[in-house]
Amino acid sequence: MRSQVDWVATTIFALLLALVAVIGFLASRWKRADLHALEEWGLAGRRFGTLITWFLLGGDLFTAYTVIAVPALIYGTGAPGFFALAYAALTFPFAFIAMPRLWSVCKQHGYVTAADFVRGRYGSHWLALAIAATGILATVPYLALQLIGIQVSVAALGFGHTHSSVPLLIAFAILGGYTWKGGLRAPASIALVKDVLIYTVVFVAIIYFPCKLGGYEGIFDAAAHSLAARQPPSSLLLHSEQYVSYATLVLGSALALFLYPHSITAVLSSSSATVIRRNCVYMPAYTFLLGLIALLGYCALASGVSVASSNDVVPALFMRTFPSWFGGFCLAAIAIGALVPAAIMSIAAGNLFTRNVYREYFADRRSGDRDAGIAKALSLLIGTCALLFVLLAPPEYSINLQLLGGIWILQTFPAVVLGLFTRWFRSDALIAGWLVGMLTGTVMSISHHLTAIYPLRVAGSTVFAYAAVDALVLNLVIASLGTVLGNALMNSRADDQTTAVDYELA
Repeated sequence: MRSQVDWVATTIFALLLALVAVIGFLASRWKRADLHALEEWGLAGRRFGTLITWFLLGGDLFTAYTVIAVPALIYGTGAPGFFALAYAALTFPFAFIAMPRLWSVCKQHGYVTAADFVRGRYGSHWLALAIAATGILATVPYLALQLIGIQVSVAALGFGHTHSSVPLLIAFAILGGYTWKGGLRAPASIALVKDVLIYTVVFVAIIYFPCKLGGYEGIFDAAAHSLAARQPPSSLLLHSEQYVSYATLVLGSALALFLYPHSITAVLSSSSATVIRRNCVYMPAYTFLLGLIALLGYCALASGVSVASSNDVVPALFMRTFPSWFGGFCLAAIAIGALVPAAIMSIAAGNLFTRNVYREYFADRRSGDRDAGIAKALSLLIGTCALLFVLLAPPEYSINLQLLGGIWILQTFPAVVLGLFTRWFRSDALIAGWLVGMLTGTVMSISHHLTAIYPLRVAGSTVFAYAAVDALVLNLVIASLGTVLGNALMNSRADDQTTAVDYELA
């Protein structure tokens, strides 16, 4: 990291940040509507077409922390870091099947969140509360990681981690301001700028670094030697004992990505189920981009980049290699890449609290007059909590809690995703399965110092697998047994507000 502020890079960084701030604040005038209505503020009236949805989903799913964390993981561990590329490729076929059905039923009944759908499908406010609480719980550390992305970018300009608080507070004020004023329209309008910046950075990098480092052959050779010298040693290829952990990490992450509240918010803002299907076909272009981003980890190894924290790898690589003006451009791209998903995450969490906690337990469910105001306040409060977490806690706390967030959010899979295809499960059995899955996954992770991989003993041998998948299997077993037992002992269950036709709207 630089010991002095690079004012050329800082100026470029500040100008680009100011540009997106202006765009974000002007977004409330785009597709004008009553932003006092939650459906307009939190879902932009469900009017986004194919192009806007593509940019919004791309900005939502491929975050600034993706740009930082994926190369950092590859820089530190080698081949296992490429799990992100594999799960990104798998998640869109899953979304192609499930998400149009979710959009369809939510559109028909005016549902704003996944917990709304669960409430209508199963008639259980307790199950809906569990889904909402899990979504909010998993969102806060994920949001904190976006702010860490901004903090790391600012630090690389020469401010250092200890002096980056003021720029981070300014960025947060911009985020909170345009989110409050424009709702989901704000990150949707900024997403285009974010993508242009990120694509520019990546394509320049993949041309420049091979030219400087002896081509990709030279990069891979240098990276292989550097990884082999680590303690414990790493490699460009997976070892046989890593196969199961890698496969389960890919599967669990692929199933979890579209369960996060910010992903569902982006999906529900689309204008039709057809728009969602098109985007599931087009979104692998981002997976290709992710593969190029991942290679930056090997470029950093080949360049001899040495940092105290792996989070600093990509910013340090950019500032060490590129001229100051383009280094500032790169860091601005990362920071702006954080503002888009951070805004959607705070909006999604506000929607969940408003619809499934405030409206369910503290207000007249028939009245939505105050919904948008409550959601705005909660989105700002949740963002503030994430900011305090970044400022007061070591960065690894946010990272570890985000790993827990992935374990937690996957436990909503039976109620949300399976609920789109079958009403067989009972709500009380789903609650029991969810509770067991949450507790089991949390204990697995905590018992191994908040890591995602858990050594599971099976038939006298140890299998290393993603704790979220282990917990989900147990969740499904409990939910299935509970449903069979419940059906045998009692036949009554709450009415389903949905019909088969609701899931098939175009």
